[in-house]
Amino acid sequence: MQILPDLDILAPVSSAPDARGIDQPHTVAAAPAASGEKRVLIETYGCQMNVADSELVASILGARGYGLTEDEADADVVLINTCAIREKAEDRVRGRLARFRAQKKDRLASGEGDLTIGVLGCMAERLRTKLLDQEKLVDLVVGPDAYRDLPRLLEETGETGQAAVNVQLSREETYADLTPVRYDTNGVSAFVSIMRGCDNMCAFCVVPFTRGRERSRPVTSILAECAQLVDAGYKEITVLGQNVNSYHDEASGASVSFAELLYRISRLSPELRVRYSTSHPKDCSDELLHVHREVANVCDFIHLPVQHGNTDVLRRMRRTYTREHYLDLIDRARAIVPGVTFSTDIIAGFCGETPEEHADTLSLMERVQYDHAFMFFYSERPDTFAARKYEDDVPEEVKKARLSQIIALQNSISAVKNDAMIGRREVVLVEGTSKRSDDQLKGRTDGNHMVVFDRARGLQKGDYAEVLITGSTSATLFGDVTRATTLEAANAASGEVVAI
Repeated sequence: MQILPDLDILAPVSSAPDARGIDQPHTVAAAPAASGEKRVLIETYGCQMNVADSELVASILGARGYGLTEDEADADVVLINTCAIREKAEDRVRGRLARFRAQKKDRLASGEGDLTIGVLGCMAERLRTKLLDQEKLVDLVVGPDAYRDLPRLLEETGETGQAAVNVQLSREETYADLTPVRYDTNGVSAFVSIMRGCDNMCAFCVVPFTRGRERSRPVTSILAECAQLVDAGYKEITVLGQNVNSYHDEASGASVSFAELLYRISRLSPELRVRYSTSHPKDCSDELLHVHREVANVCDFIHLPVQHGNTDVLRRMRRTYTREHYLDLIDRARAIVPGVTFSTDIIAGFCGETPEEHADTLSLMERVQYDHAFMFFYSERPDTFAARKYEDDVPEEVKKARLSQIIALQNSISAVKNDAMIGRREVVLVEGTSKRSDDQLKGRTDGNHMVVFDRARGLQKGDYAEVLITGSTSATLFGDVTRATTLEAANAASGEVVAI
């Protein structure tokens, strides 16, 4: 689904297929609560890492007798897992907290019982004082490294009526021993967190302050979780981290790089597709690119955030590469991995951005020809390097106008690239029913293009199908099923080599 929002109320914008907005909540119950259990509503805002964290929270609370619900009226506890990347997300969360606070007062006044309200994640760590003491919106504030403490904190605030807080960051916590509850899933694709935190200190980003320093999860625990998913019938795993390609595990007795980790995951099953997000250009190595080339079931799709097309702006952003270095990387990747597809992140209106610097972003987009992009206008985040050192001096109306240009250009690029795929045969992993019609299925290609096609006899969610592409929009491909297949058979037919 292509998101084309009113720019006055929503950013970022995504040209990615079926992208869900960072400001839109994810609330799906894993299982109804049993009689006598306390019921928890978990509402998640933000990136895939936040969704993965909510799955950990569901696991921790489930082990202590809490049931999940997706009904506000049925909840005894509401936990909002938050994003602090942009001001819009925080504003929306505050609105939700005010709503739940009003429900709490109504319940207490009517004798229906209490409602415990908690904030988890990045925003909790950053705004604990405001949320607790100044605005008095919540009963519980828990940072991203303190989820194991949730049962105790819930018990404490329930017994005392006082706010409970744990926002301490950790240098060791990776939740490696926990099995997430996959409550926001299609049963085909799953996220696996392989590391936490970030050391990059980009000028615009709060992640190092809200999630702490980088630490990698032991490779043995990652492989065990992935193997469980394969046994449960999952066909696609996306490994997650703020900067996945800086993953490095030495705790398992041997030095394991990110490229080696991907290779080991790929060997779990020839029917398993492997993806990852998010990469930093400084860590995208030739070793990693050769894994894409040589291992058939590691998808040839890379999310490679550029953020901007001008070297001076990249320097102000503290991105540690130049425009030329980034373009060289793109060229090298395409030389090593023919047919590789790219998505990116782009920020419009960063501090001091001139019209000429903005034009460099547009020219870089034209040069790279991204398949998808996540497009933002700059939102100053307190405590970041940019907030301390730079003036947020680009007027909001200029930011929006520049973002509109970026969106229009990416839409046109995506439309042309998708149109060029008409007539090709693509192997698609069936994810489920199309949103528009029960008579159609949807799924993704290796290059992460969404394809919609009529149901074929016997084809089920989780199957692979060869699809002839017959039409397109800027966000979606349309096609006809030519045959059911397996990933192993399709890769063998294409002549791809699986490394041994």
